[in-house]
Amino acid sequence: MPPTEPTPVRKPIPQVDFEVDDLDADEERSLDFYRKVAFHEDMLVPLAEHHDGPQSYYVLFDRTATWGHPGMPQLLAVHLQRDREKRTFSFERAPLPLPAMAQSWLIHRGCRHDAIGLDSELGPPPADEATRALERRLVDNGDHYAMGYSCTCDDPDDMVTVVALRALDERAPSPYRVVVEEVETDAWTHTLREGGFDTSKAALQWCEDRLTGEASPLPPVRPSAAAIPPAGVAKTLAPRPAGRSR
Repeated sequence: MPPTEPTPVRKPIPQVDFEVDDLDADEERSLDFYRKVAFHEDMLVPLAEHHDGPQSYYVLFDRTATWGHPGMPQLLAVHLQRDREKRTFSFERAPLPLPAMAQSWLIHRGCRHDAIGLDSELGPPPADEATRALERRLVDNGDHYAMGYSCTCDDPDDMVTVVALRALDERAPSPYRVVVEEVETDAWTHTLREGGFDTSKAALQWCEDRLTGEASPLPPVRPSAAAIPPAGVAKTLAPRPAGRSR
């Protein structure tokens, strides 16, 4: 009889604790937080969290989103600021479709870049270096784009998230971008890819086609003019003038 494979040990799903139960001096704010964030606290999975004194930053997976409006984002970024002396707190929250976008949102609200890494045991890991590179770029440059549309499909046969972005710099090449995350359920990994478009109509049409299984390959993002050296110009740094220091 062949030996049986050992049953993989899954990490218990951690619970999130916002630590605001005793900060209820502002009843209206407490109620607002409960309605927008904490009313299903036991269904929020902390993919990443960082605590810095009275401030806390969370990337949360919302397990209730699958039962809500079809296509809605399943991630929630939350920034909490507590004032224990006054027994109050303030908060910001943003539903977002991709973990890297949630990380970027928190970083641009004061979270340290190196403190909000995702828990590698929760969620499918990146399948390749192209995915990791694009995720790093989204984390670093997420504030360069505005999100115009997203749709998350958690069908086990085709787990995909499409996001249409607009560059805030009107001079940017390929001013409209589409980012696509696909989960390979058998291997339990995910890939992330990006395409560039000249119009919002073309970007949204591609998203619609992908969700119906009719999309063509993503068009490449055009490089910026600054990234293309003029013909005949060497890609070397000019020597520093003698006698000068930085």
